[in-house]
Formats: sequence, structure tokens, C-alpha cells
Amino acid sequence: MVLMTRVDCRLLHGQTAVSWTSGLGANCILIANDAVAQDELRKTTMKLAKPSGTKLVIKSIEDSIHALKSGVTDKYKLFIVVESIEDAAKLALAVKAVDKVNLGLVKAKDGTRNISKSVNVLPSEEELIKEMDKAGIEVEIRQVPNDKKVNAVTAL
Repeated sequence: MVLMTRVDCRLLHGQTAVSWTSGLGANCILIANDAVAQDELRKTTMKLAKPSGTKLVIKSIEDSIHALKSGVTDKYKLFIVVESIEDAAKLALAVKAVDKVNLGLVKAKDGTRNISKSVNVLPSEEELIKEMDKAGIEVEIRQVPNDKKVNAVTAL
């Protein structure tokens, strides 16, 4: 069961590994990221950051979509972490079980607009948020589980 998909440019770190994993009651973390899936050093670093007793899986976006659709992940309470809104949209729009997207940390870059203290979006990312919302996917902004949920569409 997919509990949530989080967009965080840092991927797996203390806040994600501890606060979100325990807050959601997840027993498996899926890092869905094309670059990390190909980088042995980054994979090793991610493995060191995972909470003990929690399974960590690192796959490319396409491999993640295939795994989620195949049902192989159904036995887990799954917390998915992606690096970008684009990656979250690819997963959520392709996999029915991915129905909640949390925007945690999206860094400012050229052309972005700040919509919360930790989320900056490009016009194309605004469109992806709207597209996910229209598809019935809940897109929220929260840094930690105890924060109040903010609907991302209303923040645009």
C-alpha cells in the first residue's frame, strides 16, 4: 500500500527518514530517482540514512512505475520519495495507488515562484500540480507530519 509520495530535493535525510517514515507508519521507503539508481556512492549514502528496521529500495522512475503496477510492492506500507514535482507527477499519473503527493522541499531556481516557505515552482510544475489535482490526486504542502496540510493548488 502506498502511504504517500514526497517531493524533497534532498531525497533521504533525517527529516524524511525519521519524521515521515515513523509518522506514516511506513516499513519500506522507495527512492524513485533515475540518477541515484545509477550511482553506487549515492545508493550507499541513502542506505546509511535509512531507519533501522525499514526496507529501502532504490529504482529509476520507470522501474518504480513497473514495480508499483506489478503488485510486488503491495505487501509493504510504502513511502515513496522523489526529487522533483515532475517525477512525482510521472508516478502519480501512471499509478493509481499513488494518490497523495507531499511537496516538502523544492529549491528555488531561475524562473521559480515561491508558494510556501520551502516550495518553489516553475510554471510547468504549476501545471503538473493542477493536472494531478484534476486527476484526483491530493497534492499538499507540509515539511513535517505535524504541520497543517496546505492544498498546493490553493497556494498557486
